[in-house]
Amino acid sequence: MSIRIIFLALLLMAQGAARADGKAIFARNCAACHQATGKGIPGAFPALAGNSFVQGESSQVAAVLLKGRGGMPDFSPALSDADIAEVLSFVRSAWGNQAGPLDAQEVAALRESLKVPAFAAGQMSNKH
Repeated sequence: MSIRIIFLALLLMAQGAARADGKAIFARNCAACHQATGKGIPGAFPALAGNSFVQGESSQVAAVLLKGRGGMPDFSPALSDADIAEVLSFVRSAWGNQAGPLDAQEVAALRESLKVPAFAAGQMSNKH
């Protein structure tokens, strides 16, 4: 194998590792309440598996993460637009859900239209 091919393979692997992983983001930020199975905790945290809202209009689902809703906190300072897109894309297609993915540009446009503060990106930004 040439050095060029090895370098290209390493570069592609690094780009893949740098990309947000929706399942991992869910595990860190959502699973404590909504459970790893997506079934939630009855009477406390709603199920995401089979949830028609989660599978509905993507901008409404993203707005919940950006602004919070009911007892759910907003994740706008804690998650980047790419992270929100990745975690929602995961949730909308996991546990039998069959909704399309979101992209970071869609979340960024929604963040701007809702006038939600920008992602803090700091080490102490995750208040959850």
